[in-house]
Amino acid sequence: MDTLIIEGTSKTPKVIFDAEKGELLLEGRSIPENSLEFYIPLMEWLDTYSQEVKTDTIVHMKLEYFNTSSSKCILDFFRKLETISNRGNKISINWYFEEDDEDMMEAGEDYDAIVGLPFAIIEQKEA
Repeated sequence: MDTLIIEGTSKTPKVIFDAEKGELLLEGRSIPENSLEFYIPLMEWLDTYSQEVKTDTIVHMKLEYFNTSSSKCILDFFRKLETISNRGNKISINWYFEEDDEDMMEAGEDYDAIVGLPFAIIEQKEA
């Protein structure tokens, strides 16, 4: 299965989904004009991945900011991961937020409360 790589822009996050390593990364800002259009290829990749999961999966969410329409897509993304987990595959989420960014910390806590996956909420010191 091919690794999905999408270069980040000022409006869309960098995406690296590596099936062999079982590591999924979303990093940057998620404020695309059309969130569905951006997230559909990620969901399609996840559908294929769900049929071929070979290892534990770690998801690294390093988002600086996301808009309301992205938040729905992110929830749908987590729900798909939850389905994969319910089939007996181990999935964990690392939700990163920058020091003093309470909004992003709370967003991670909100997703943690909604989705039945183990979340680690990780504070990163600003460089």
